Amino acid sequence: MSKGLTWRIGLIVLFLVGSFIYLIPTLAGGKLPSWWGGLLPKDKIHLGLDLQGGTHLVLEVDTPKAVEGKLDLIITDLEDTLNSKTIRFKQIVKGGSDRIAVTLYDKMSADTVAKLLKEKYPQLELAAPVDEGGFYAVSLRMGEKEQQDTRDKAVAQALETIRNRIDQFGVSEPVIQREGIDHIVVQLPGIKDPKRAIELIGKTARLEFKLVDEGANPAPGMPVPPEDERLTEKKVDAATGAVTEIPLVLKRKTLITGDLLTDAQVRIDSQYNQPYVAIEFNSLGAKLFDQVTAANVGKRFAIVLDNAIYSAPVIRERISGGSAQISGSFTEKEAADLAIVLRAGALPAPVKIIQNVTVGPSLGQDSINKGLMAGLIGVILVVIFMTIYYKLSGLIANVGMVLNIIYLMGALAALGATLTLPGIAAIVLLIGMSVDSNVLIFERIREELRLGKTAKAAVDAGYDKAFLTIMDSHVTTLITAAVLFQFGTGPVKGFAVSLSLGIIINLFTSLLGTRVIYDFILGRTHVKNLSI
Repeated sequence: MSKGLTWRIGLIVLFLVGSFIYLIPTLAGGKLPSWWGGLLPKDKIHLGLDLQGGTHLVLEVDTPKAVEGKLDLIITDLEDTLNSKTIRFKQIVKGGSDRIAVTLYDKMSADTVAKLLKEKYPQLELAAPVDEGGFYAVSLRMGEKEQQDTRDKAVAQALETIRNRIDQFGVSEPVIQREGIDHIVVQLPGIKDPKRAIELIGKTARLEFKLVDEGANPAPGMPVPPEDERLTEKKVDAATGAVTEIPLVLKRKTLITGDLLTDAQVRIDSQYNQPYVAIEFNSLGAKLFDQVTAANVGKRFAIVLDNAIYSAPVIRERISGGSAQISGSFTEKEAADLAIVLRAGALPAPVKIIQNVTVGPSLGQDSINKGLMAGLIGVILVVIFMTIYYKLSGLIANVGMVLNIIYLMGALAALGATLTLPGIAAIVLLIGMSVDSNVLIFERIREELRLGKTAKAAVDAGYDKAFLTIMDSHVTTLITAAVLFQFGTGPVKGFAVSLSLGIIINLFTSLLGTRVIYDFILGRTHVKNLSI
């Protein structure tokens, strides 16, 4: 056996063994033996939504709200900074969707603030102080590049937040990926409570702690000061289940936000046997909470989530240690969901569900059965045709086709790919493509044999002359698959992945795999007439 033939056979066997190793978790259904660990693969081929049922969601991130939210944070930060430096100002307000205006009482203060803003926010565009009838206005503008960067970060952060929530919700093998500029695709296979999952995903979960303005009239229709806002607190009667909405007027300024949380867990109140959410702040949050409660003893402190008041207790005493609790009229499941969204973090901007498709598991099993049947019938028909038409050479092509399928499934398992119904269609297509390459080679070999060449010379010439034709056809198909993957959605991407892998593997099996079998046979035996 020649040295060149030895390494080619070794390469084929190596890929074959590797494919079987990666397929073991899939064949074992995820139930691996105790000794299976370390560097051995544990990932398996996942079944797509169309094969096991579940929910397919397309979410749209409200990116303009992320820009507004960033401006709000800058305003709060500016207020604190100017107050700490004892710089008097009339107001700090948003001017449209992209700018902030700071109004001051004199030119000297305006110049000081302008210098401060230039140092503190170099990424924003600063306008020189403008005289507005005795007052001086300094404005900051968020440029288009900064806005686009904020919108991109909002979508990326929303993606991670949604992934964290779903992981804590307990959905196995979810698909969560960005699509386009501001869309996120979420696939939840085999989910049993899609409504609860949808509510969990879409909840903005912006947690804020604000003081209640006891001096303002909370009655609907009554005007509230510009620095206040009117929100409602829902109370549920435990006996009757009746819901009462109580309006409250809160200070707009947020004293503490949910960004400072480190943990949130469900607890049961031993006195009333009601669930509540115990929260823990980080060091900065604990310090702020201590300062706020110390400065506002006797006042009501509202806990607000997504502009809804969960509770507004009176601060009885200074609270140190960084612990607090959110209590309200909710069930244990509602408390658990609240704890999940608080642990996972708030969405940077609201999300809207623009597509919601639920696939039943019965359809999924039917798809699996039909897909497997189609694949089996395709393999059998190809094997029969190749054996009858090309005789023993047809059997060599069939061996190459089997190698092709094993390598492809092993590659899908190694990548942890998701197999969809279009993916199965791509595999069936590749069965035909795998023998199509051998048909080109075999016809070339036949031509060489007709010219009177020996079996070995005909095989060598057949493979050499078919090489460029096979390469060209595979490269053009690979380009098509790449375009489908780049611009396609869910099932189309699954088709593109299976097709791309299959094309690359088919080049290996058709040009090297079957050639090795010929070289092995012709090198060990003296063949006068080739069975083709």
